[in-house]
Amino acid sequence: MTGSSDRLSRNGKADLWVRLFRFLSVIAVLIPQVGDAEEWRLLTFTEPHMGTEFTIRAWTQEGRVEDLTRSAREAFARVAALDAALSDYRPESEINQLAKAPSGVPFPVSRDLFAVFAAAGKLTEETRGAFDITAGPLIRLWRLSKKNGTLPTPEQIASAKRRTGVRHLILDPDKHTITKRIDGMLFDVGGIAKGYAADAALSLLREAGFPRSLVAASGDIATGDAPPGEEGWKIGIETLELGHAWADLQTITLRNQAISTSGDTRRYFEHEGVRYSHIVSTETGLGLTERIGASVIAPKATTSDSFATAVVLLGTEKGLQFIRNQRGIECQIVVLRDGHETFLRSDGFPLPQGSQTQKESTAVPPP
Repeated sequence: MTGSSDRLSRNGKADLWVRLFRFLSVIAVLIPQVGDAEEWRLLTFTEPHMGTEFTIRAWTQEGRVEDLTRSAREAFARVAALDAALSDYRPESEINQLAKAPSGVPFPVSRDLFAVFAAAGKLTEETRGAFDITAGPLIRLWRLSKKNGTLPTPEQIASAKRRTGVRHLILDPDKHTITKRIDGMLFDVGGIAKGYAADAALSLLREAGFPRSLVAASGDIATGDAPPGEEGWKIGIETLELGHAWADLQTITLRNQAISTSGDTRRYFEHEGVRYSHIVSTETGLGLTERIGASVIAPKATTSDSFATAVVLLGTEKGLQFIRNQRGIECQIVVLRDGHETFLRSDGFPLPQGSQTQKESTAVPPP
């Protein structure tokens, strides 16, 4: 297993900061200090999957180190299987086989693919199409345009839009089939798949007897029970401006919850002085131009991942109102305007530890 390591130091205390996430605001986990190193050990495992690095951190008693190592390997195998099914970059993936299947014919799919499509379809309805995994034609068109350094033409966008929309799908929960009403559809589950995979990996670890675990997939984190002697896992939140010192990071504490962040910190495209995000609007067919990021806390990473993407696509006002209409889901939105970061939070989003920032305030990024 690549990147496996035991992070306990000689005095029995875990390393204080561990940098896990390199794309957006959730970038670090504070590891708690444990007094009895002979009883508990923290193990860290990493493997590349879904175009990013998956990290498992889990506490175990001394006599179960080999069991945990085996369970981590099985968790990564579960993630690899999901990647093989859900990746639109793999020609033979299950999701691409669905795209190639003829219209009008029920296509049998796995439980995982059906679950992802069902959850995504519900969110599409709730966001009135802002979040849509059938937007593959628009996303593929945008990728090609970025590669060529141009913008897609209105005609190209209109053609892609005609092949986009969950209204073109029929899901049968009894037979676990998906039927396409039209040909030429393409699917992209990048806004939900890593969260779903993190949930699946954490569930496997919990069932194996390791509830004090955390699974991180880039900006998507699923947490289990709290580490020994702690209230939860302490998560460091960075924002749109890169280069924050560790001391500037805000932290929140989570247990048996998930947090995901979506935004355009590193992946963007500039054309004629305009900065376009890698996140594509289903309304315009172009990358977003507003500098916005969203961190969402939810019971499961499947939800936090997809909802964070949805908030960014909806924009500041609609996105915040969307979250406020949900139960058990909270959100922090940050927008960058004129060099200033403006934060907005839903009522239940925990005020980050060490921060005096109010629910709606402006913070100037450090020089």
